[in-house]
Amino acid sequence: MTNVKTRKLVYTAMFAVINYVAFTYGKITIPITAGTSTAIHIANAIVVISSWFLGPIYGGLSGAIGLSIADVLDPRYIVSAPKTFLLKFLIGLISGTVAKNLHLKEKTDKKEITLICAFSAFCGLGFNVVADPIVGYFYRNYLLGIPQDAAKIIATWVAGTTAINAVVCVFISVILYLALYKSFLPRLPE
Repeated sequence: MTNVKTRKLVYTAMFAVINYVAFTYGKITIPITAGTSTAIHIANAIVVISSWFLGPIYGGLSGAIGLSIADVLDPRYIVSAPKTFLLKFLIGLISGTVAKNLHLKEKTDKKEITLICAFSAFCGLGFNVVADPIVGYFYRNYLLGIPQDAAKIIATWVAGTTAINAVVCVFISVILYLALYKSFLPRLPE
């Protein structure tokens, strides 16, 4: 039992590092207002993939930890770290739960695997398309004290980049899962 938990924690840390690297070195930053940015990136695809391989909780945690650390270490995103932790965890939780309930790991037909992956990625990332601008608006306006008009403008920009990220990440997560699942799944602890 301890060995299984240790292995899950190691894989969670590994995916957290991959998330960190994907965001830190693979993003296109878009400045919005003084001190505020958004980004086009594929790190959310890694959150989704980790939730398929590790399950909803560990996969969500790997994304939340890796991307929150990336935010904390970048002055442009440091104030977003708490929001990032919550939203990335929920992306993994939703995507992983949908995939688990549809028995993704038990499927062998490539078409069925592709459909389950696409649907579960769409669920998690679709949630983020709606939640990120809304949560971000309230977070910036009420917790950070950014004026309402500025918070609305930021939310509008974030909604656009989040939608672009979601579409790209659905495709990338499905492609990566199809490329990796046969060799990676047998090594994972249950």
